Amino acid sequence: MTFALDIKNFVEKCGKNADQVVDRVVKDVMESIMEMSPVGNPSIWEGWNKGGVSSNQDHWLVNAGFVGEGYVGGHFRANWQLGIGSLPTGMIEGIDKEGKITLSKAYAIIPPHAAGLVYYFGNNLPYAIPLEEGHSKTAPNGMVGLTALRFNDFINKAVAELK
Repeated sequence: MTFALDIKNFVEKCGKNADQVVDRVVKDVMESIMEMSPVGNPSIWEGWNKGGVSSNQDHWLVNAGFVGEGYVGGHFRANWQLGIGSLPTGMIEGIDKEGKITLSKAYAIIPPHAAGLVYYFGNNLPYAIPLEEGHSKTAPNGMVGLTALRFNDFINKAVAELK
């Protein structure tokens, strides 16, 4: 049986409860990714103010030209996007250090009949993949892969909340 068939069978068995479970799981996944997403802090980057090369992992942001003078962390979190049926495209302007604005935007587009749809979580910034691969000392193990490992826990929690 494929994953898609498993989901279809789950939806048929659960009926209207499936919408509640999917809604909660989508939110839990987004919250997990957001919580683990690093917020750049130039004050901890060695060499930031000296213009030199840092010995810690976050220096690559500076050296690659992703951040510069006047940099304020939170742009990465602001760029997490939820797509329904298709991958999110483009980049978001601005910052969201805590991720609350970004989560609110995602929650607002989850439809009432959430079950049976395909959800995509994306971040299109050019440094999203390096961050996922551990190029930040505040997220050395990434975010998305760790969240994927917790997916079944999110489902079990959402189902348990129905009872």
